[in-house]
Amino acid sequence: MKFYYDLHIHSDLSPCGSSDMTPNNIVNMSYIKGLNIISVTDHNTARNLPPVVMLGERAGIKVVPGIEVTTKEEVHVLCYFRNLIDALQFGDIIYSSLPDMVNNPIIFGEQNIYNELDEKTGSLGKLLLNAVSLSIGEVHSMAVSHNGIMVPAHINKKSNSILGVLGFIPKNLCIDLVEIYDKTAIDEKYVEGLRILRNSDAHQLVDISEAKNFFELDDIENIYDYMNI
Repeated sequence: MKFYYDLHIHSDLSPCGSSDMTPNNIVNMSYIKGLNIISVTDHNTARNLPPVVMLGERAGIKVVPGIEVTTKEEVHVLCYFRNLIDALQFGDIIYSSLPDMVNNPIIFGEQNIYNELDEKTGSLGKLLLNAVSLSIGEVHSMAVSHNGIMVPAHINKKSNSILGVLGFIPKNLCIDLVEIYDKTAIDEKYVEGLRILRNSDAHQLVDISEAKNFFELDDIENIYDYMNI
């Protein structure tokens, strides 16, 4: 069966996310667009995952808990988890690894936490766009120890990608799944033998993927096995 996905979506908790990227709006737009599997991957935090997971269950959409981490090398990586508790614990460690630089909402944008009714319940003080103090290798090991995986994000972008920053994918990371940004070309040699995700990296509702990228699975719950989580 084909299950359509978008595994790179930002909520209003990411300072670069639009104010209309609330849990209900994200899930409802994903439903309208015919998506079966989504992931909200905010920058360096997982605090908006609980309402998204809850609302996804109600709408019949599988929500894979996720987070986008900026490593010490300024590389963006997507970390996905089998369950919400592991994602939240991982997210707390990531957030604590950020420098103590306070966010300025006027300059960078608000960092709002929501409940399942789209009510603001709080905000995060540290600027989420900064790099954490953990290396890409440390983030990878920590994701695995929390029953998750690490996927290099938009590897063919010039900025904040593993190829743009390091110029290669370290073999010791044992990476077999990467994300490609569709609007930029990539030399096929960099993805030979790798499995590919194609996500929206949506920061506003209109950018959430249409039902075009899909997984061939016998059952939607097999997404975790497919991703080797």
